[in-house]
Amino acid sequence: MSPVEEPLPRQVQLFIVLLALLQALALWIVWVGVERDWPLLGALGTRVCWYTLVLSVPTAMALSVQRLDDARFWQNTALVGVVFLALGAWVARAATGAPGLEASAVLTPFAISMAAALFVAGPFLQCRQAHGRWCAPYPELFAHAWQNLLTLLVAGFFTGICWAVLGLWAGLFTLIGVEFFADLFTGTAFAYLATGLFAGLGVLVGRSQARPVQVMRRLLIAIFTGLFPLLAAIAVLFVVTLPFTGLEPLWSTRSAATVLMALLVAMVVFANAVYQDGDDPAPYPRPLRVLAAAGLVVLPVFAVLALVALGLRVGQYGWSVERIWAAIAAAILTVHAFGYAWAALDRRGRWLARIEPVNVTAALAGLLLVLLANSPVLDPQRIAAASQAQRLLDGRTRADDFDEAYLRYRSGRAGYKTLQGLSKAPQVTSNAGLADRIERALLQTERYQPWNSDGETTATGEDRASLQPGAIPVIGPEPETGWWDALAARDLDAVGCGQPGSDCIAIVRDLDADGVLDVLLCHLGVDHTVHCRVHARENGIWYDIAPVVMFDDGTRKLSGALRRGEVTLVPRRWPDLEVAGQRSAIEDPSAEPAEPVAAIDSADRVNHVDRVDEADSADPISPPEPAEPVDPAD
Repeated sequence: MSPVEEPLPRQVQLFIVLLALLQALALWIVWVGVERDWPLLGALGTRVCWYTLVLSVPTAMALSVQRLDDARFWQNTALVGVVFLALGAWVARAATGAPGLEASAVLTPFAISMAAALFVAGPFLQCRQAHGRWCAPYPELFAHAWQNLLTLLVAGFFTGICWAVLGLWAGLFTLIGVEFFADLFTGTAFAYLATGLFAGLGVLVGRSQARPVQVMRRLLIAIFTGLFPLLAAIAVLFVVTLPFTGLEPLWSTRSAATVLMALLVAMVVFANAVYQDGDDPAPYPRPLRVLAAAGLVVLPVFAVLALVALGLRVGQYGWSVERIWAAIAAAILTVHAFGYAWAALDRRGRWLARIEPVNVTAALAGLLLVLLANSPVLDPQRIAAASQAQRLLDGRTRADDFDEAYLRYRSGRAGYKTLQGLSKAPQVTSNAGLADRIERALLQTERYQPWNSDGETTATGEDRASLQPGAIPVIGPEPETGWWDALAARDLDAVGCGQPGSDCIAIVRDLDADGVLDVLLCHLGVDHTVHCRVHARENGIWYDIAPVVMFDDGTRKLSGALRRGEVTLVPRRWPDLEVAGQRSAIEDPSAEPAEPVAAIDSADRVNHVDRVDEADSADPISPPEPAEPVDPAD
């Protein structure tokens, strides 16, 4: 009987459930600490380390424990704890250290990559636990990997089913006016602890019910086995067609690398499902085996094309955090691609037998790369920030195209420090416009200027001092009496104007043609997004009317037009209809689409533009068209 199929002692079963409850309790304590602003847990760095330990160590323990008196089990637990805590502390430092940093830009790749690293390392740790050595038979590594995956799937499914039952329970009693259960189940403490209990029971089901889990595995493998020849045929057909179409159509899709890498992932998963642990004979007749082998042989073509696409993107726009992680993924897939082609060409011994050393090599290499990328050795934020800064200094990136917001907010501590260094470089200080943009970005405490909430009605002394007449450039006549006072008192939404680093203008016009001057207050921002607010005066009182959000295309034409007061008011051709108090708008399908740059001219007509920038939806790792504006975050 393999270690995967060994029955769990009762004390181990209780340990798994108790471990899940303690894990949920630890997560709930963090939530309470944040809500109550506890000094220790209120800091983001502390929470990152806490979450890293709580989510990784108990999960690894629950998936691998066989006996509580096993010294190697506790050694593995300590190893996972030390490694994850050290890397979590480093990433916590990288995500903090400056006001307004978007921690998610650092923490999201860390969470995903470390979850993948734990999954890859799990079978090796389990084999060491069973045999006392890292080098284990490939069938055991394969069995542990599938067992861990299916156990997590069972735990997730079981947790969802349990919550569905509780929802039905609460809903039934709510129908008869009993709200107790609905209030109980939606309480935060109950939600955390119940989820932990359900997840623990789900892991226990997945680990103790070996036969049903094996049936699930066989079902998935059967599906992948049936589809693998079709996927191989698609890969071969694509490579055969490529010489006739050339590479230009591939690059013009702007999603080339993503699609190519997705096919590589699918081929790797399907090939492993077909080969399994190598004990079973080849599942196909000879013609299908030849087709499957041909699909594996052409995989290096996809890997090389993906690397070329990424290289072209880096050559044109430089490194970004996203491209560094894409390069790591591409490198791991390239090892698989060439290794699987080598295995398919080998006609000696068992069919595809060379997949075994390729998988082990790629797993260990990928694990090493992920650990290095979440450490000071291969820090993506530092590399990306240095790349973007160097491109600006050596002239490869024009000053107008430089994205200071990317370094300021999305590159962590390293990007902020790099931007501080850039502000003193001669190439920056000699360009007044660029120097002003970088200075404003460094002064700002938030990337997106906040809108006022209903609770923000009391103005501080700093607000009143920073929003005095003359603090914001005015285009047109001075606002009518009371506007400055209402703005400073927060009776009007100032869209972040008056805060450090804000760049605002106020356009004074009669926007609604009622004979009274209105104000369009715009925060031009540093991130190709302009937030505006329309203020109107009625019976001597200023009112907040509506927000207006406009998007630049990276050329800063929008902010330039607003600074010149070039705003056009475009009236609606068809008025709204009101019937029995219900108001409906008439949509004109023949109307021309709005221009990407909004402007207001002397005709006093309003044009409110909502535009989705095509670059935001572009593939961040495939080569773009040369005319696209530079956006290092893509």
